[in-house]
Amino acid sequence: MVKIKYALLASGIFFLSLTFGASVSRSDDWKPVDPAELQSKTPVVERDADAEAIFWEVRVQDEFDGGSVRTILWHYIRIKIYTDRGRELHGNVDIEFTKSTKIDNIAARTIKSDGKILDLEKKDVFERTLAKAGGRKINVKSFALPGVEPGTIIEYRWKETRNDSLAQYMRLEFQRDIPIRLVKYYIKPLDMPSLPFGMKGQTFHGQTTPMVKEKDGFVSTTMTNVPAFHEEPRMPPQHEVRPWMLIFYAEDKKQPPDKYWSEYAKDKFDQYKGSLKPNDDVKRAAAATIGDATTPDQKLARIFEFCRTKIKNINSVASGVSAEQREKAKENKNPGDTLKRGQGDAEDIDMLFGAMAAASGFDVRFAKMPNRGDVFFSPDFTNPYFLTTYDIAVRVGDKWLFFDPGSPYIPYGMLNWQEEGVRALICDPKEGTFVSTPLSTPDKSKITRVAKLRLSEDGTLEGDVHIQYTGHESVSMKRAYEDDSPAEREKTLTESVKGRMSTAELSNIRIENVTDQEKPFTFDYNIKVPGYAQRTGKRLFVQPEFFQYGVAAMFPTSERKYPVYFSFPWSEDDTVSIEVPNGYELDHADAPGPLSAGAVCAYDVKINFNSATRTIGYKRTFFFGGSNSILYPATSYSQVKQLFDVLHERDTHTITLKQAAAPQ
Repeated sequence: MVKIKYALLASGIFFLSLTFGASVSRSDDWKPVDPAELQSKTPVVERDADAEAIFWEVRVQDEFDGGSVRTILWHYIRIKIYTDRGRELHGNVDIEFTKSTKIDNIAARTIKSDGKILDLEKKDVFERTLAKAGGRKINVKSFALPGVEPGTIIEYRWKETRNDSLAQYMRLEFQRDIPIRLVKYYIKPLDMPSLPFGMKGQTFHGQTTPMVKEKDGFVSTTMTNVPAFHEEPRMPPQHEVRPWMLIFYAEDKKQPPDKYWSEYAKDKFDQYKGSLKPNDDVKRAAAATIGDATTPDQKLARIFEFCRTKIKNINSVASGVSAEQREKAKENKNPGDTLKRGQGDAEDIDMLFGAMAAASGFDVRFAKMPNRGDVFFSPDFTNPYFLTTYDIAVRVGDKWLFFDPGSPYIPYGMLNWQEEGVRALICDPKEGTFVSTPLSTPDKSKITRVAKLRLSEDGTLEGDVHIQYTGHESVSMKRAYEDDSPAEREKTLTESVKGRMSTAELSNIRIENVTDQEKPFTFDYNIKVPGYAQRTGKRLFVQPEFFQYGVAAMFPTSERKYPVYFSFPWSEDDTVSIEVPNGYELDHADAPGPLSAGAVCAYDVKINFNSATRTIGYKRTFFFGGSNSILYPATSYSQVKQLFDVLHERDTHTITLKQAAAPQ
């Protein structure tokens, strides 16, 4: 389980009405259908669209449940199908949801062009799990609408219950994977004149959407003619490119950003200064932990290791703490409690690290920061909503260094990648300061792959594979696999390999260090790939870069709308040996040339042939993201695409083996 640091700012302010019209919960309460829409032949928003949403309406309410508040969203969407492709794309529906969200009250129907209505049967709604990029898994409610064909209208509605509701803020989404003529939200603001703040709406990456008063105290906000969203490889987070609105409560008090953030930093310093204060037990533990360390780096590294290894993170799979033990765990009120009990949550561990560092003479601060895996933060928006996470800042010399021992698997000297390369607010009793957190260099996040393989005359390749991940690459893999059973892990790995080599057969699979705090994540397995090499007459054509076999080009399109965005710098180191069959010799052994883009990236390949052992030796090294180069504007797309197209061409380079002539 990932350390939960990305919670929004909770508040006791409920911005939505706690009552709601009964009609919205009735699945049989459909809006009338305009006959002209049934007969329409042409989309409105995008002329070449295969389908188009006539409207997407969302009504929102908050309700109490045992003293807590949860948010209810009633969605209603109506779609016109124009082509067979539109039928294929939208006749089957997947409604995604997370562990903290519930989807129910699904109702759907198809309206034929002659007015005939076909209702979805409740038994035809299924729940399943989908695997997304990076091993991430999502739950979906799925159903297929009956009788969908060009000319029909389909519509469906569902109830979404968000159990992690934090009522001071809410995001309203306006874009889907289909063009929409009208998106409309209905919200009922909190009506308490005595409160010194009101509901506000801030639109990001889209047209301004003003609030309009509706009947019964509701307000609505709309967006019209919204084009379809088309995901692009390696693009910024969706909330950085899609239109959306933030609904929030704030005072009508305008301050310059510098003054606003300075006051906020003072408040946070006062809030957390007690949590970073060491008592005598913490001081003694710090002194014992530091021991004979002399340099600041040595001291901080030992404190980091102590907090990571001696204190159990009760919310992490890596700690081995059971759900029952977690439920019975007492709340730690200060670092001394955390030290005494030897366990705590992520924040407890971070605060103990800060207190021990302070006890060792370091200047320590609580630092608030944004999550660039969600949006790119700008201090010009004077609201703490985007400062969703935190780390411990320690001054060493004239620099602030940042630490996070409470996040499982994060190595010393690194942060979650979402917190690297961002503007962190150093909380201070006098004046807060924004300081940029550094990006880890490419060598910190490396994929090392080794394959020892044998090639048969029929083109079958088989042998042993070892893959090791470090840094952010390792953290990503551990978080993707940690909650799965051993069988599920093997299945995920097998499906991943077969995704690029469909005939591959894996055996003797070992997946190690999945929940180890320090060791790299590793795969080991035996593989057999019939038909890997192509045989033509007396020749075999082989791609020596086994690990890039079947991998598609990273950027397949010639044009692009959004910037290119890499989560973090990384490096790769591939070593492949292929024993060729008896009677074959190397015909052409040319190697792809090296490639370099200054400090940003470098690529190099070496190929050799050992005639004594009849073995092809292949060595590939690559890194990308040096000089903090991870974001490129869309105007630079052609250059980025050209670079990775050349890499792909060189990775798919083939060599030729020729059957030797029989001796006379």
